[in-house]
Amino acid sequence: MPDLDTLTIVLLVLAGLTAGWVDAVVGGGGLIQLPALLLVPGISPVQALATNKLGSIMGTSTSAITYYRRVGPDLTTAGPMAVAALVGAFGGAALASRIPAELFKPIILVVLIGVATYTVLKPKLGAHDNLRWEGNRHRWTAAGIGLVIGAYDGLLGPGTGTFLVIALVSVLGYAFLPASALAKITNFATNLGALLFFVPHGAVLWGLGLMIGAANLVGAYIGARMAVAKGSAFVRVIFVVVVGALIVKLGYDVWHDWRS
Repeated sequence: MPDLDTLTIVLLVLAGLTAGWVDAVVGGGGLIQLPALLLVPGISPVQALATNKLGSIMGTSTSAITYYRRVGPDLTTAGPMAVAALVGAFGGAALASRIPAELFKPIILVVLIGVATYTVLKPKLGAHDNLRWEGNRHRWTAAGIGLVIGAYDGLLGPGTGTFLVIALVSVLGYAFLPASALAKITNFATNLGALLFFVPHGAVLWGLGLMIGAANLVGAYIGARMAVAKGSAFVRVIFVVVVGALIVKLGYDVWHDWRS
């Protein structure tokens, strides 16, 4: 673990706590936690990404268990989706040091703007379950979503939970609350898939990751309980706020890359 002063430790713990809460409600905690890790002196981008996965999996495991006990998500959907996401995340992690993030950011930015606009203009979207398919078509579509977003999580990471909620609501027709529950189970699998690649390659900073992970765990427990108590309307509001933050962050990154 790098030598850190007291202020840096406090800021990292606060980042982990906040990221855990946001991630448990609607995803997107990596938007907070990963940039905080990148500020640690001497840490490489791959080490930051790997250590972020360790911190995040502690939070996603907690929120997934909380959602499972209180919401009871459909495991026939969660199972195929999580397995495909794990495979995708492993593959994405293997490509993390080879493909520049700049190739993906403009595309993701356009998608997010479209999603945010559609969500705001459709106030009843995600208020209730309105599943578009049943049986194998439903499960294969869920698995496809898991594979694609899992690959993104292994490759880049921030906003994965949010993208999962987006897909579950807009493509499969879930309400926001059960979508968040399914997203947490799948997000746990994506974190595990990425760690299965990063750990053997020695990219994880264990002391730093466990410290942030403990804070992430506490935030995730609080966030999941709040989401369950307040329902889909609350999750929808947080969803719009987080998507807006992602748009601002990615928009700045794209603008900065174009200027460079």
